[in-house]
Amino acid sequence: MPGIYARRIAVAASAAALAATTGLLTAPAAQAAMPTPVSASTARTYLGQLTVSAEGSSSGYSRDKFPHWITQSGACNTREVVLKRDGTGVVQDSSCAATSGSWYSEYDGATWTAASDLDIDHMVPLAEAWRSGASSWTNTQRQAYANDLTRPQLIAVTDNVNQSKGDKDPAKWMPPRTAYRCTYARAWVHVKHHYGLSVDSAEKTALQTALNGC
Repeated sequence: MPGIYARRIAVAASAAALAATTGLLTAPAAQAAMPTPVSASTARTYLGQLTVSAEGSSSGYSRDKFPHWITQSGACNTREVVLKRDGTGVVQDSSCAATSGSWYSEYDGATWTAASDLDIDHMVPLAEAWRSGASSWTNTQRQAYANDLTRPQLIAVTDNVNQSKGDKDPAKWMPPRTAYRCTYARAWVHVKHHYGLSVDSAEKTALQTALNGC
Protein backbone atom coordinates (compact mmCIF):
# COMPACT_ATOMS: atom_id res chain seq x y z
CA MET A 1 0.00 0.00 0.00
CA PRO A 2 2.74 2.58 0.78
CA GLY A 3 4.13 2.05 -2.73
CA ILE A 4 0.73 2.59 -4.30
CA TYR A 5 0.13 5.82 -2.42
CA ALA A 6 3.66 7.03 -3.20
CA ARG A 7 2.92 6.44 -6.90
CA ARG A 8 -0.33 8.36 -6.69
CA ILE A 9 1.27 11.25 -4.85
CA ALA A 10 4.12 11.39 -7.37
CA VAL A 11 1.78 11.32 -10.37
CA ALA A 12 -0.55 13.90 -8.83
CA ALA A 13 2.34 16.16 -7.88
CA SER A 14 3.90 16.02 -11.35
CA ALA A 15 0.54 16.69 -12.98
CA ALA A 16 -0.13 19.63 -10.69
CA ALA A 17 3.33 21.02 -11.37
CA LEU A 18 2.73 20.76 -15.11
CA ALA A 19 -0.57 22.57 -14.73
CA ALA A 20 1.01 25.36 -12.74
CA THR A 21 3.93 25.68 -15.15
CA THR A 22 2.19 25.50 -18.51
CA GLY A 23 -1.46 26.22 -17.77
CA LEU A 24 -2.24 23.67 -20.49
CA LEU A 25 -3.47 20.77 -18.38
CA THR A 26 -7.23 21.03 -18.50
CA ALA A 27 -10.16 18.67 -18.24
CA PRO A 28 -11.06 16.75 -21.41
CA ALA A 29 -13.60 18.57 -23.57
CA ALA A 30 -16.15 15.78 -23.19
CA GLN A 31 -15.76 15.69 -19.42
CA ALA A 32 -18.97 16.00 -17.44
CA ALA A 33 -18.85 17.82 -14.16
CA MET A 34 -20.57 18.62 -10.92
CA PRO A 35 -23.35 21.25 -11.13
CA THR A 36 -21.92 24.69 -11.92
CA PRO A 37 -21.63 26.84 -8.79
CA VAL A 38 -22.89 30.41 -8.62
CA SER A 39 -20.76 33.13 -10.19
CA ALA A 40 -17.97 34.83 -8.25
CA SER A 41 -20.05 37.99 -7.85
CA THR A 42 -23.02 36.02 -6.54
CA ALA A 43 -20.71 34.01 -4.27
CA ARG A 44 -19.33 37.25 -2.82
CA THR A 45 -22.90 38.38 -2.12
CA TYR A 46 -23.78 35.03 -0.58
CA LEU A 47 -20.64 35.08 1.55
CA GLY A 48 -21.69 38.42 2.98
CA GLN A 49 -25.03 36.89 3.96
CA LEU A 50 -23.58 33.92 5.86
CA THR A 51 -23.62 33.95 9.64
CA VAL A 52 -20.10 34.38 11.01
CA SER A 53 -19.51 32.51 14.24
CA ALA A 54 -16.88 30.41 15.96
CA GLU A 55 -16.85 26.85 14.69
CA GLY A 56 -18.99 24.53 16.76
CA SER A 57 -18.01 21.35 18.52
CA SER A 58 -17.46 17.97 16.89
CA SER A 59 -19.07 16.34 19.90
CA GLY A 60 -21.59 13.74 18.81
CA TYR A 61 -20.44 13.76 15.18
CA SER A 62 -20.43 10.52 13.22
CA ARG A 63 -20.46 9.89 9.49
CA ASP A 64 -23.30 7.47 10.21
CA LYS A 65 -25.44 10.50 11.02
CA PHE A 66 -25.09 11.53 7.36
CA PRO A 67 -26.33 8.36 5.59
CA HIS A 68 -24.54 8.50 2.25
CA TRP A 69 -24.19 6.64 -1.00
CA ILE A 70 -27.89 5.85 -0.94
CA THR A 71 -29.61 4.23 -3.91
CA GLN A 72 -30.43 6.78 -6.61
CA SER A 73 -32.01 4.51 -9.21
CA GLY A 74 -31.94 0.79 -9.94
CA ALA A 75 -28.64 -0.61 -8.66
CA CYS A 76 -26.88 2.76 -8.76
CA ASN A 77 -25.91 4.53 -5.57
CA THR A 78 -24.74 8.13 -5.26
CA ARG A 79 -21.05 7.28 -5.61
CA GLU A 80 -21.61 5.42 -8.87
CA VAL A 81 -23.80 8.20 -10.25
CA VAL A 82 -21.04 10.74 -9.60
CA LEU A 83 -18.35 8.48 -11.09
CA LYS A 84 -20.45 8.14 -14.25
CA ARG A 85 -21.18 11.88 -14.36
CA ASP A 86 -17.62 13.05 -13.74
CA GLY A 87 -15.86 10.57 -16.00
CA THR A 88 -15.32 10.08 -19.71
CA GLY A 89 -16.22 6.81 -21.44
CA VAL A 90 -17.34 5.21 -18.18
CA VAL A 91 -18.55 1.62 -18.50
CA GLN A 92 -20.63 0.14 -15.68
CA ASP A 93 -21.47 -3.47 -14.93
CA SER A 94 -24.89 -4.86 -14.00
CA SER A 95 -24.35 -3.72 -10.41
CA CYS A 96 -23.66 -0.17 -11.64
CA ALA A 97 -19.99 -0.38 -10.61
CA ALA A 98 -17.63 1.52 -12.92
CA THR A 99 -15.39 -1.04 -14.62
CA SER A 100 -13.52 1.33 -16.94
CA GLY A 101 -13.31 4.94 -17.93
CA SER A 102 -11.16 8.03 -17.44
CA TRP A 103 -11.41 10.60 -14.68
CA TYR A 104 -9.73 14.00 -14.44
CA SER A 105 -9.27 15.20 -10.86
CA GLU A 106 -9.92 18.93 -10.73
CA TYR A 107 -8.16 19.28 -7.39
CA ASP A 108 -4.71 18.21 -8.58
CA GLY A 109 -4.82 17.81 -12.37
CA ALA A 110 -4.25 14.05 -12.35
CA THR A 111 -6.07 11.64 -14.67
CA TRP A 112 -7.02 8.13 -13.55
CA THR A 113 -8.39 5.08 -15.33
CA ALA A 114 -9.42 3.04 -12.29
CA ALA A 115 -12.42 4.04 -10.18
CA SER A 116 -10.59 2.75 -7.09
CA ASP A 117 -8.16 5.68 -7.40
CA LEU A 118 -11.00 8.14 -6.81
CA ASP A 119 -12.91 9.40 -3.82
CA ILE A 120 -16.20 11.24 -4.04
CA ASP A 121 -15.51 14.39 -2.06
CA HIS A 122 -18.15 16.32 -0.19
CA MET A 123 -17.24 19.89 -1.14
CA VAL A 124 -18.23 21.06 2.34
CA PRO A 125 -17.21 18.02 4.41
CA LEU A 126 -19.72 16.27 6.62
CA ALA A 127 -17.84 17.07 9.83
CA GLU A 128 -17.48 20.71 8.77
CA ALA A 129 -21.23 20.85 8.12
CA TRP A 130 -21.85 19.34 11.56
CA ARG A 131 -19.76 22.05 13.23
CA SER A 132 -21.46 24.74 11.13
CA GLY A 133 -25.07 23.93 11.94
CA ALA A 134 -25.93 20.44 10.69
CA SER A 135 -25.73 19.02 14.21
CA SER A 136 -29.26 20.36 14.72
CA TRP A 137 -30.65 18.79 11.55
CA THR A 138 -32.66 15.59 11.34
CA ASN A 139 -31.04 12.47 9.91
CA THR A 140 -33.29 12.87 6.86
CA GLN A 141 -31.91 16.36 6.26
CA ARG A 142 -28.35 15.15 6.72
CA GLN A 143 -28.95 12.28 4.29
CA ALA A 144 -30.18 14.74 1.65
CA TYR A 145 -27.08 16.86 2.22
CA ALA A 146 -24.68 13.93 1.96
CA ASN A 147 -26.19 12.76 -1.34
CA ASP A 148 -26.90 16.13 -2.96
CA LEU A 149 -26.54 15.85 -6.74
CA THR A 150 -28.23 19.20 -7.43
CA ARG A 151 -25.79 21.57 -5.74
CA PRO A 152 -21.99 21.60 -6.39
CA GLN A 153 -21.42 19.39 -3.35
CA LEU A 154 -20.06 16.11 -4.77
CA ILE A 155 -17.05 15.66 -7.04
CA ALA A 156 -14.79 12.74 -8.03
CA VAL A 157 -11.15 13.49 -7.18
CA THR A 158 -7.84 11.72 -6.51
CA ASP A 159 -8.33 9.69 -3.34
CA ASN A 160 -5.22 10.68 -1.37
CA VAL A 161 -5.73 14.37 -2.25
CA ASN A 162 -9.24 14.14 -0.82
CA GLN A 163 -7.81 12.44 2.25
CA SER A 164 -5.32 15.29 2.70
CA LYS A 165 -8.29 17.68 2.70
CA GLY A 166 -10.11 15.69 5.36
CA ASP A 167 -12.66 17.94 7.05
CA LYS A 168 -10.62 21.15 6.68
CA ASP A 169 -12.23 24.42 5.63
CA PRO A 170 -10.61 26.80 3.06
CA ALA A 171 -8.58 28.59 5.75
CA LYS A 172 -6.70 25.33 6.24
CA TRP A 173 -6.88 23.63 2.83
CA MET A 174 -7.43 24.60 -0.79
CA PRO A 175 -6.95 22.46 -3.92
CA PRO A 176 -3.25 22.19 -4.88
CA ARG A 177 -4.25 23.01 -8.48
CA THR A 178 -4.51 26.78 -8.14
CA ALA A 179 -6.57 27.15 -11.34
CA TYR A 180 -9.48 25.43 -9.57
CA ARG A 181 -9.49 27.52 -6.39
CA CYS A 182 -11.96 30.09 -7.71
CA THR A 183 -14.46 27.36 -8.63
CA TYR A 184 -13.81 25.66 -5.29
CA ALA A 185 -14.57 28.84 -3.32
CA ARG A 186 -17.70 29.53 -5.38
CA ALA A 187 -18.93 25.98 -4.78
CA TRP A 188 -18.13 26.08 -1.05
CA VAL A 189 -20.09 29.32 -0.56
CA HIS A 190 -22.94 28.07 -2.78
CA VAL A 191 -23.38 24.97 -0.61
CA LYS A 192 -23.08 26.78 2.72
CA HIS A 193 -25.54 29.46 1.63
CA HIS A 194 -28.09 26.96 0.35
CA TYR A 195 -28.01 24.98 3.59
CA GLY A 196 -27.78 27.96 5.94
CA LEU A 197 -24.44 26.89 7.39
CA SER A 198 -22.20 29.35 9.22
CA VAL A 199 -18.58 30.30 8.54
CA ASP A 200 -15.86 31.20 11.02
CA SER A 201 -13.85 34.38 10.56
CA ALA A 202 -10.69 32.74 9.18
CA GLU A 203 -12.75 30.69 6.75
CA LYS A 204 -14.58 33.81 5.55
CA THR A 205 -11.31 35.66 5.01
CA ALA A 206 -9.87 32.76 2.98
CA LEU A 207 -13.01 32.61 0.85
CA GLN A 208 -12.97 36.38 0.27
CA THR A 209 -9.35 36.18 -0.87
CA ALA A 210 -10.10 33.34 -3.26
CA LEU A 211 -13.19 35.02 -4.68
CA ASN A 212 -11.37 38.31 -5.14
CA GLY A 213 -8.95 36.42 -7.36
CA CYS A 214 -11.68 35.10 -9.65
